[in-house]
Amino acid sequence: MEIVCLDLEGVLVPEIWIAFAEASGIPELKKTTRDEPDYAKLMKFRLDILKEHGLGLKEIQDTIAKIDPMPGAREFLDKLRELTQVIIISDTFTQFAKPLMKKLGWPTIFCNTLEVADNGEITGFRMRIENSKFTTVKALQSIGYDTIASGDSYNDLGMIKASKAGFLFRSTDKIKQDNPDLPAYETYDELFEAIKAAL
Repeated sequence: MEIVCLDLEGVLVPEIWIAFAEASGIPELKKTTRDEPDYAKLMKFRLDILKEHGLGLKEIQDTIAKIDPMPGAREFLDKLRELTQVIIISDTFTQFAKPLMKKLGWPTIFCNTLEVADNGEITGFRMRIENSKFTTVKALQSIGYDTIASGDSYNDLGMIKASKAGFLFRSTDKIKQDNPDLPAYETYDELFEAIKAAL
């Protein structure tokens, strides 16, 4: 029995923080897990910038409301879910993901949660579990699933390498060069065929 584990941002939807960086005019917020492998460090950096600029959850959600899935993402996901079970495993937060899940047809997502004060300030975040993508894949394997995984960033490498089959999707040149053993694809059709062949 197989289950496909997909990253969200950069694979199915644009990077939320990049969109918000552009909307807010704060270029420092463009830094993502493609640039910083340490997620806790990255989030602390982001929260410090939000605090400095007096920005909170509402402003980010206003930006997310305008984000659409990448062209072809919904169709790719629908086609994949006809073949097998799919879980999106993301380091994003429930408060960010919901409107995007609606646009993707309500796939299952495992993600984290933000700590938000009454005034809307994001005061912290709670990770569902440490090293969540790798840990989730190992947990699925422990209950009898073979996993097939795909993502684009440093924080996806653990789940990709731990899976029966794993693929980079629209990743950076640096990540591709550092991981020449991992097949890398740029289109949904290519990724779909690779996953189908691995099932």
